[in-house]
Amino acid sequence: MTPATARPPGRPRVGIDAAVFAATLATVHDLGYAGATMDRVAAAAGVAKTTLYRRWESKGVLIVDCLLDALGPVPLEGSDRVELLSSAIRWTAARIAEPGVAGAFAGVFVDAVSDPTLRQVLATRFQAPYLAALRSVLDEPDDRILLLVDVVVGTLLHRAGITGAPMVDADVDALTAMVLHQFATPGGTATR
Repeated sequence: MTPATARPPGRPRVGIDAAVFAATLATVHDLGYAGATMDRVAAAAGVAKTTLYRRWESKGVLIVDCLLDALGPVPLEGSDRVELLSSAIRWTAARIAEPGVAGAFAGVFVDAVSDPTLRQVLATRFQAPYLAALRSVLDEPDDRILLLVDVVVGTLLHRAGITGAPMVDADVDALTAMVLHQFATPGGTATR
């Protein structure tokens, strides 16, 4: 008979997600998205592969949750629209520059092109909360908010993919200026 205070065998559940997310980003950073298999992530996290599959039905879904954890909510701060957009763009650039994040982002997007289920997960669990947050503070229609996200995230990921490095501050400044030209005023370009 086991005493009432004895712990069940195996690793405690608390902290497993954090360990898996850290291992996922480290594995993507070290081996690339394709090399970050569920086997390798499990080994790096010190858990069984079955532990991963109990929580995430696929590598793509794991990556989505990992990115949500790594990014967190976008800080929508500023006394006006220009400050708000500028801080959001700089925050996005800083997050994408973190080790493993750009590779995870780009890899899951590529997988989603031919995987409608993963595309749905990306749209509902990942993108929808960010679009809703931006829509609530910018008062723009969905197509303009999506364009804003496409331009910023797409540009940052393209640069990381082409150069293997995050965008430098001067180029983030230029990207911010270009975006502000279109989005500094609701519904259109800024006045000159």
